[in-house]
Amino acid sequence: MGERAHGILAQDPIFAHLEFRTVANPLQGIPAVILLLAATVLEVSGDALVRMAIYNHVGPARIGFFFIGAVLLLGYGTLLNLAPLEFGQVVGLYLATLFVVWQVVNFVAFRALPTLPIVLGGALVIAGGAIITFWKPG
Repeated sequence: MGERAHGILAQDPIFAHLEFRTVANPLQGIPAVILLLAATVLEVSGDALVRMAIYNHVGPARIGFFFIGAVLLLGYGTLLNLAPLEFGQVVGLYLATLFVVWQVVNFVAFRALPTLPIVLGGALVIAGGAIITFWKPG
Protein backbone atom coordinates (compact mmCIF):
# COMPACT_ATOMS: atom_id res chain seq x y z
CA MET A 1 0.00 0.00 0.00
CA GLY A 2 1.26 3.49 -0.81
CA GLU A 3 1.17 6.75 1.06
CA ARG A 4 -2.16 8.43 1.49
CA ALA A 5 -2.64 11.71 -0.34
CA HIS A 6 -5.82 13.53 0.58
CA GLY A 7 -7.53 10.27 1.55
CA ILE A 8 -6.67 8.48 -1.71
CA LEU A 9 -3.92 5.94 -2.11
CA ALA A 10 -1.32 7.74 -4.22
CA GLN A 11 0.19 4.44 -5.41
CA ASP A 12 -3.14 3.05 -6.63
CA PRO A 13 -2.79 2.52 -10.42
CA ILE A 14 -6.11 4.25 -11.00
CA PHE A 15 -4.79 7.45 -9.43
CA ALA A 16 -1.07 7.15 -10.27
CA HIS A 17 -1.26 9.72 -13.09
CA LEU A 18 -2.84 12.39 -10.87
CA GLU A 19 -0.81 15.04 -9.10
CA PHE A 20 -1.76 15.67 -5.48
CA ARG A 21 -0.81 18.98 -3.95
CA THR A 22 -2.05 21.23 -1.19
CA VAL A 23 -3.78 24.39 -2.35
CA ALA A 24 -2.74 27.54 -0.49
CA ASN A 25 -5.48 29.02 1.65
CA PRO A 26 -5.18 32.46 3.27
CA LEU A 27 -7.22 31.29 6.27
CA GLN A 28 -4.47 28.82 7.16
CA GLY A 29 -2.34 31.75 8.36
CA ILE A 30 -4.76 32.37 11.23
CA PRO A 31 -3.50 31.04 14.60
CA ALA A 32 -4.91 27.61 15.46
CA VAL A 33 -6.47 28.83 18.72
CA ILE A 34 -8.47 31.48 16.83
CA LEU A 35 -9.63 28.92 14.26
CA LEU A 36 -10.68 26.54 17.06
CA LEU A 37 -12.56 29.22 18.96
CA ALA A 38 -14.36 30.41 15.81
CA ALA A 39 -15.18 26.81 14.82
CA THR A 40 -16.56 26.12 18.28
CA VAL A 41 -18.77 29.22 18.22
CA LEU A 42 -20.09 28.23 14.79
CA GLU A 43 -20.75 24.64 15.88
CA VAL A 44 -22.61 25.52 19.05
CA SER A 45 -24.57 28.34 17.39
CA GLY A 46 -25.50 26.12 14.44
CA ASP A 47 -26.66 23.38 16.79
CA ALA A 48 -28.72 25.90 18.78
CA LEU A 49 -30.44 27.11 15.60
CA VAL A 50 -31.22 23.56 14.50
CA ARG A 51 -32.66 22.85 17.97
CA MET A 52 -34.78 26.02 17.74
CA ALA A 53 -35.98 24.97 14.28
CA ILE A 54 -37.06 21.56 15.59
CA TYR A 55 -38.78 22.67 18.77
CA ASN A 56 -39.78 26.33 18.43
CA HIS A 57 -40.73 27.08 14.82
CA VAL A 58 -42.93 25.88 11.96
CA GLY A 59 -43.22 26.61 8.25
CA PRO A 60 -40.83 29.02 6.54
CA ALA A 61 -39.22 30.07 9.85
CA ARG A 62 -38.32 26.42 10.56
CA ILE A 63 -36.77 26.06 7.11
CA GLY A 64 -34.83 29.31 7.59
CA PHE A 65 -33.50 28.23 10.99
CA PHE A 66 -32.48 24.83 9.56
CA PHE A 67 -30.70 26.49 6.63
CA ILE A 68 -28.80 29.02 8.75
CA GLY A 69 -27.90 26.27 11.23
CA ALA A 70 -26.60 24.10 8.40
CA VAL A 71 -24.48 26.97 7.02
CA LEU A 72 -22.98 27.58 10.49
CA LEU A 73 -22.23 23.86 10.90
CA LEU A 74 -20.52 23.81 7.50
CA GLY A 75 -18.43 26.78 8.64
CA TYR A 76 -17.54 24.89 11.81
CA GLY A 77 -16.29 21.88 9.87
CA THR A 78 -14.31 24.07 7.50
CA LEU A 79 -12.59 26.15 10.20
CA LEU A 80 -11.82 23.14 12.38
CA ASN A 81 -10.10 21.42 9.48
CA LEU A 82 -8.12 24.54 8.55
CA ALA A 83 -6.32 24.45 11.92
CA PRO A 84 -2.72 23.45 11.11
CA LEU A 85 -2.69 20.64 13.69
CA GLU A 86 -3.34 16.94 13.70
CA PHE A 87 -6.79 16.20 15.09
CA GLY A 88 -5.26 14.27 18.01
CA GLN A 89 -3.31 17.38 19.02
CA VAL A 90 -6.29 19.67 18.85
CA VAL A 91 -8.96 17.49 20.50
CA GLY A 92 -8.17 18.45 24.12
CA LEU A 93 -8.26 22.19 23.54
CA TYR A 94 -11.27 21.82 21.26
CA LEU A 95 -13.33 19.85 23.82
CA ALA A 96 -12.56 22.29 26.64
CA THR A 97 -13.43 25.25 24.40
CA LEU A 98 -16.55 23.47 23.21
CA PHE A 99 -17.79 23.00 26.78
CA VAL A 100 -17.30 26.66 27.70
CA VAL A 101 -18.84 28.05 24.50
CA TRP A 102 -21.73 25.58 24.78
CA GLN A 103 -22.59 26.94 28.23
CA VAL A 104 -22.42 30.56 27.04
CA VAL A 105 -24.68 29.87 24.04
CA ASN A 106 -27.01 27.77 26.23
CA PHE A 107 -27.45 30.80 28.48
CA VAL A 108 -27.78 33.36 25.67
CA ALA A 109 -30.12 31.30 23.46
CA PHE A 110 -32.12 29.37 26.05
CA ARG A 111 -31.62 31.38 29.29
CA ALA A 112 -30.42 28.21 31.04
CA LEU A 113 -27.73 28.35 33.72
CA PRO A 114 -25.54 25.28 34.21
CA THR A 115 -26.42 23.09 37.18
CA LEU A 116 -23.86 22.01 39.77
CA PRO A 117 -23.27 18.62 38.04
CA ILE A 118 -22.64 20.45 34.75
CA VAL A 119 -20.20 22.86 36.42
CA LEU A 120 -18.32 20.03 38.18
CA GLY A 121 -18.31 17.80 35.09
CA GLY A 122 -17.25 20.79 32.99
CA ALA A 123 -14.33 21.42 35.33
CA LEU A 124 -13.22 17.84 34.64
CA VAL A 125 -13.66 18.39 30.88
CA ILE A 126 -11.53 21.54 31.03
CA ALA A 127 -8.89 19.84 33.19
CA GLY A 128 -8.84 16.86 30.82
CA GLY A 129 -8.54 19.17 27.83
CA ALA A 130 -5.59 20.93 29.46
CA ILE A 131 -3.88 17.59 30.15
CA ILE A 132 -4.40 16.36 26.59
CA THR A 133 -3.23 19.63 25.08
CA PHE A 134 -0.31 20.65 27.28
CA TRP A 135 1.14 17.50 28.88
CA LYS A 136 4.17 16.45 26.90
CA PRO A 137 5.27 13.00 28.13
CA GLY A 138 9.02 12.70 28.56
